[in-house]
Amino acid sequence: MITDESVVKGRTTIERTGIGAQAVLTVQQFENLIPALHHRSYEVIGPVLREGAIIYDVVEKLADLPAGWTDEQRPGHYRVKPRQGKADADALFGYAVGPQSWKRYLHPSEVRLFSAKRQDGVFQILNNNQPLEPSMKRAFLGVRGCELAAIAIQDRVLLEGKFKDSVYQHRRPGVFIVAVNCTQAASTCFCTSMGTGPGVRQGFDLAVTELTTQRGHQFVIKIGSEAGAEVLSDLEYANATPDILREAEDAIERNASRMQRHMNTNGIRELLYNNFDHPRWDNVAQRCLTCANCTMVCPTCFCTTVEDVSDVTGGHAERWRKWDSCFSQEFSYIHGGSVRSSAKSRYRQWMTHKLASWIDQFGTSGCVGCGRCITWCPVGIDITEEVHAMQESQVNALHPAKKEEHGRS
Repeated sequence: MITDESVVKGRTTIERTGIGAQAVLTVQQFENLIPALHHRSYEVIGPVLREGAIIYDVVEKLADLPAGWTDEQRPGHYRVKPRQGKADADALFGYAVGPQSWKRYLHPSEVRLFSAKRQDGVFQILNNNQPLEPSMKRAFLGVRGCELAAIAIQDRVLLEGKFKDSVYQHRRPGVFIVAVNCTQAASTCFCTSMGTGPGVRQGFDLAVTELTTQRGHQFVIKIGSEAGAEVLSDLEYANATPDILREAEDAIERNASRMQRHMNTNGIRELLYNNFDHPRWDNVAQRCLTCANCTMVCPTCFCTTVEDVSDVTGGHAERWRKWDSCFSQEFSYIHGGSVRSSAKSRYRQWMTHKLASWIDQFGTSGCVGCGRCITWCPVGIDITEEVHAMQESQVNALHPAKKEEHGRS
């Protein structure tokens, strides 16, 4: 546990600030977290305000974070705006998830697999070893509970199966995670339904709860690993009193109670398998643009394609791996044409895989409830609404009298 001194500075042993211990930092003390990570050779990636969105990029100092900014989200709508209210006007993490996920650093959108050249009539393969960048240590600052769950899912898919992804395998071990407990949700969030948030439970090195109250601007930090304890030992901090800890828990619980969207996951696998021809698929197909926005912003989708390119002389060629989407007609192309040529079949494939067959393949749902697919769908298609519509029609067909009861659930 943390020592009894009111303020502790640096070099505290892991035994005295062990895993699960919690401390409190002021803004001035928290500001030293980024230099502490730099001192340990981490490149720090965190939230920054850029071109009308809060995205993830390199941060050099605390002032790079989007202090005083929040976001407004609903189906097909995303805007950033200044925070209102004196107490939390300078909050650093007062927003929900944005258009990017941490996937872009672990499972990048483009990777050059190899290049080749033709010279003196000889075709030579260049850099045909593993397509790996130099080893880099990265610290992810501001990882939400739903995003931690997404990283865990990608670990299962890309590291723990029979076929491991060499790029992901190279990038993942050097990551230090500073998680953030959500105290503000977007209207499109439904992490409580998926059991992934708003509080973080595991998979982090340090977990932060930001408090902006009459007590002032403070950060409750929980140690999740020995590496986290070592970083915290470089900082000044105060003991986390029972009152502060209750305040942090209350902030997380209030956020959970404010979730506007919910998905009933009981029997969802069987629901989708048994409703292959449900009329709801036709309904959504009339709206779906098959633009692939939902898969591009999804933190767990992992599909890729391979493209070969060459220069105009034909003397140099490269092979690239790029993100792909099951919403692309070419994605399911085999000799003779596309297996899923209609918008209906492609949306059905995506949703059924995400919520049903993913469970068969990897043991969990492929959805973490972050709501990105709802926010960034140009026509506002809502996956929770689609599931509810199928569940409601099934209940009505079997037990018409229970319609009202199911709707309340």
